[in-house]
Amino acid sequence: MEEKNLALNAIRKKLVGKRLTYKEIYAIMDQISEEKLGDVLTTYFAASGYSKGFTNQELFYLTKAMVETGERLHFKGIVADKHSIGGVPGTRTTPIVVSIVATAGFKIPKSSSRAITTPDGTADDMEILAPVNLSKDQIYKVVEKTNGCVVWGGSFNIAPADDIMIQVEKPLLFESYDKILVSIMAKKIAFGSNHVVIDLPYGEMVKVHSIKDAEVLKEKFMFLAREFKVKIKVLIHKTDEPAGRGIGPVLEMRESLRVLQQKEDRPLDLEIRSINLAGTLLDICIKDSPKKLQEEIKKNYGNSFGLATHILKSGKAFDKFKDIVKAQGGDPDLDSEKLKPGKYSYEVKADKKGEIKNLNSKNITIIARILGAPGQKGAGIYLNRKLKDKVEKGDVLYTLFSENVYNLKEGKDSLKNFPAMLYQ
Repeated sequence: MEEKNLALNAIRKKLVGKRLTYKEIYAIMDQISEEKLGDVLTTYFAASGYSKGFTNQELFYLTKAMVETGERLHFKGIVADKHSIGGVPGTRTTPIVVSIVATAGFKIPKSSSRAITTPDGTADDMEILAPVNLSKDQIYKVVEKTNGCVVWGGSFNIAPADDIMIQVEKPLLFESYDKILVSIMAKKIAFGSNHVVIDLPYGEMVKVHSIKDAEVLKEKFMFLAREFKVKIKVLIHKTDEPAGRGIGPVLEMRESLRVLQQKEDRPLDLEIRSINLAGTLLDICIKDSPKKLQEEIKKNYGNSFGLATHILKSGKAFDKFKDIVKAQGGDPDLDSEKLKPGKYSYEVKADKKGEIKNLNSKNITIIARILGAPGQKGAGIYLNRKLKDKVEKGDVLYTLFSENVYNLKEGKDSLKNFPAMLYQ
């Protein structure tokens, strides 16, 4: 009872903008993780962080308390990880990056999220191919066999308060920048990661809107990484459209597999983004590796990006991904073309000649969810055209997919209020 009263008083303090001590923050995280606060009080705390924000010291306390109120994984040596801030539908780099880094010989136990502000999260996509709700022991076994895994971060008691807070934020489709930061870092630290790359896109239609906000968020990531003795690299880049064309679980995983299989119709922008992330992550891992390995990589591949490119182009990354899928309990007989979107579809066509000027990620997310994503794995949108593409009257702009007629009709009817694409 004393712990609950301390948590309630702390939430009151934060709602009026006062700073919290570690003891107060720990009490809140403890009560949330034990499911003793309920959705309303948890929402109050989440909202207080959104409106008032947290100091760097409070962010450290929050991350530490989130980790300490749950279980942790422990691995020896270099443990790699990457995470995207998200908010960009259709950019499924994780299966590619994990496969490349694991092939290079580094451990990369990837904790992934489910959909929050996009039509699907990496965990929603990966479970098309293999179970993602793995126990602690199962994760250890998969990583021991393959060096990597792609699992749902909430599959066991890792940073449990974070998953509960995610649930209360879902209806409004928002997360505060501070909450994003703490959520990511708590999961990384709980999974034992000590070499991390953060993919931080910014743009009008994604979570982080300006370069200024991105730089502030980067500094906070760097602060927390120093506090927890984690090597980190934050990659800031402007994003106006998805890296890839598929939006929704099946469509996005198909794109990732096309890159891994090096199919002719693979999305090259997704491949480039993945190599950049994998190369950057390998770079910080290699710098802390034995001198002999560093010299071998320099001699044979030039640098970490050359190594990442070789692993992908040679097919070794695809072989590794099949190993990971098999170790997680899935069928390793993988082929991108076996992944079929929902059987009900509708092509949206151009009614005039023009050029694609804008892709509205927020509206794309709304429509994809109306179509049934992420619950309906085959639901989503395929972008037949992207920014700056020229179109003629009658050309297909994008295609809607759903697993039932009702959702498809709702998706079509919603386009007039939530246009996915502007062309003129």
